[in-house]
Amino acid sequence: QVQLIESGGGLVQAGGSLRLSCAASGRTFSSVAMGWFRQAPGKEREFVGAITWSSALTAYAESVKGRFTISRDNAKNTGYLQMNSLKPEDTAVYYCASTYYVGRYSPRDFGSWGQGTQVIVSS
Repeated sequence: QVQLIESGGGLVQAGGSLRLSCAASGRTFSSVAMGWFRQAPGKEREFVGAITWSSALTAYAESVKGRFTISRDNAKNTGYLQMNSLKPEDTAVYYCASTYYVGRYSPRDFGSWGQGTQVIVSS
């Protein structure tokens, strides 16, 4: 089981940038795919992006494509979500999660979750 802790959230103006980090514990981190999800008040948790264990493949939701970038450093057991050109509609709690699946982006396919970090984008 991988344990995950997100950090890096905060308040930023529209057009600004933030980088979220996801620190993982457990020796299996390098063997799992990692995903980022977000949940705004009153809305369902939605997929943001994912990266395979080797960083060879990434996938993004259409709403963030071209603005967000996922990366990971297995030597540091850490994943990242670089968010640029932020919009007020990006306001949400952001979660990182891990999965042994590849190419599956439903929250139910991810077995380990962090506690979330709040991102607020002001207009």
